[in-house]
Amino acid sequence: MSDIGDWFKNIPFITRYWFAASIAVPLIGKLGLISPMYLVLWPEAFFHKFQIWRPISATFYFPVGPGTGFLYLVNLYFLYQYSTRLETGAFDGRPADYMFMLLFNWICIVVSFLSCTHYTLLMIPLIMSVLYVWAQLNRDMIVSFWFGTRFKACYLPWVILGFNYIIGGSIVNELIGNLVGHLYFFLMFKYPMDLGGRSFLSTPQFLYQMFPNRRGGVSGFGVPPSRRPVPQEQPGGGGGRHNWGQGFRLGDD
Repeated sequence: MSDIGDWFKNIPFITRYWFAASIAVPLIGKLGLISPMYLVLWPEAFFHKFQIWRPISATFYFPVGPGTGFLYLVNLYFLYQYSTRLETGAFDGRPADYMFMLLFNWICIVVSFLSCTHYTLLMIPLIMSVLYVWAQLNRDMIVSFWFGTRFKACYLPWVILGFNYIIGGSIVNELIGNLVGHLYFFLMFKYPMDLGGRSFLSTPQFLYQMFPNRRGGVSGFGVPPSRRPVPQEQPGGGGGRHNWGQGFRLGDD
């Protein structure tokens, strides 16, 4: 138990609570402590019954069962891996900027689904939006997926879209996540830095007060996020075991 506790404490701050909530809320629904129908995003109940908690609960809830358990675990793994990499990589020491990215993506996803007439879940779209941003910031990195397939990281979100669909996901959820991630990346990085346009997004000051930077420097995105050298995989490093997106074996820390 101490090893699990140490591992959990070593997860970056924001990712840690997101990861924990994504386990706790589905467990609450599974045990019947709260009816799952109160945890999903249902536009009619949100607008007409003022059940304003639904966009938040739907972000963490997933109906875990025999037909969805593997899909849930796979996306929980993606949440842990790619949120950790962003929080300790491009957003290292800047939790307010990372929180702003999550809030922006979350708001866009909620708005996208509030036009639906049926209930929806927001866990997978938000995870996919984070994965998309990571993939664009590391677009030239060579990553490995199942069965020894290798490709540039910029293609990873679309490969996972197809993979999730095969194992029982919905193309709509993954597609909206990718589009929202692209919107954030374009407005925050591509348009102002590569195309010379104005900056439309900036982290609000109250987030810096809540999540102060942990190192010196100018707050916000005055310069592009630092990119680490592209690591090259060792020849034959797969060893017959599957990799999930960055040249390390599934299960490694």
